[in-house]
Amino acid sequence: MQEKDCLFCRIVRGEIPSCKVYEDEYVYAFLDIAPSFPGHCLVVPKNHCRNILDMDPKEAEHIFGAVQKIAPAVVKAAGAEGFNLIQNNEEAAGQTVFHAHFHIIPRKKGDGMGLWTPGAYASAEEMQETAAKIGSEMR
Repeated sequence: MQEKDCLFCRIVRGEIPSCKVYEDEYVYAFLDIAPSFPGHCLVVPKNHCRNILDMDPKEAEHIFGAVQKIAPAVVKAAGAEGFNLIQNNEEAAGQTVFHAHFHIIPRKKGDGMGLWTPGAYASAEEMQETAAKIGSEMR
């Protein structure tokens, strides 16, 4: 099921042009129009879902299968040495289009892109407390 006004649903339907790199029954992948590096592409489920938590598990299997096909091709075509697979959920995490999607970003050593902020825990005890909270939320 697709949503009428969703940007990525419109791309999947061909209403908005894209540079397609892959398509199958469940998945559509295309180059990002605001890439971090050349070759940066987006892999989206054809069915609309807001984020990864809203995704049907069967569709998630197809998405990851497609990523395993697409990522090595992106790395090779971009002359990269590796890649990041990034998936943002909700605005606070950087999601700007509310249709689940995965970024495949080709990377080279020293390319200047950073991802992590070190020092999130003040102590090992705080880290253990956080792990315990997460565990209790899953019970």
